[in-house]
Order: sequence, then structure tokens, then C-alpha cells
Amino acid sequence: MSRSIRKKRMTFSDINITPLTDIFLVLLIIMMVIAPMLDQQGLNLAVPSNQEVEEIPKESKIINVAVSDTDKYSIDGKDIEENNLIFAIQDELKIKKEGLLIQASENSTHGAVVKVMDAARNVGISNISIAE
Repeated sequence: MSRSIRKKRMTFSDINITPLTDIFLVLLIIMMVIAPMLDQQGLNLAVPSNQEVEEIPKESKIINVAVSDTDKYSIDGKDIEENNLIFAIQDELKIKKEGLLIQASENSTHGAVVKVMDAARNVGISNISIAE
């Protein structure tokens, strides 16, 4: 009787790793197939080289908005109040229709630059450039 009790107490202690190995092999094959495709994605950017160009004096057709260190605005050298910014850009847009250039000083706040961008977007300007 003691022998039959021993047989019942014996447990199966081996681990079958075959299913786990199969899963790892399938994942490895998937990664090997996908990896070459990941290298082909992305943007192709061409950085222009610096060239000295003789500047031809001509009247600019771009609205220049300067943002000072104290978040004061000026359009083509004329100081503009913040609440009149959209109207001033709209008036300049009648003459200069090629876009808008924001010349932000190094210490101007992000919010001041965004206000100029919002005002330009509200009057219909889609070509906006930012310079420091």
C-alpha cells in the first residue's frame, strides 16, 4: 500500500519549452522581415549650403514683424500695440502678399511669437517664416 501512495505523490517536474521556442522563432522571423523595411522610411532633407549672393535691392513683398525682448511688436519698423496686431497685419497684407516673416529676439517669449502666428493665420496668411 505504501507503494501506491508514492506513485500518486510523484509529480511531473519537467517543463516543456517547445511552444515557447516556437513563439520566439516566429517573432524572430517577423523582425527579420520587417527590419529592412524600417530603414527605407523617413524624410529626405537637403540642407542648403551657404553661398554669398550679391543682393539685388528690390522692394520686399513679405511682411516683417519683429518681436522684441519685452514682447513688443513692430511691423516694418513701426511699433504696434498687441490688440491692434491683427489689423496692422491685415493692412500690410493688402500691399505685401507673399507671406510673413517673424523676427523674434532671443529673449522674446513663446507666447508672443504664437500671437503673431495666430494673427497671421486669422487674416489668411499661410506662408509664415520665423527668424532669430
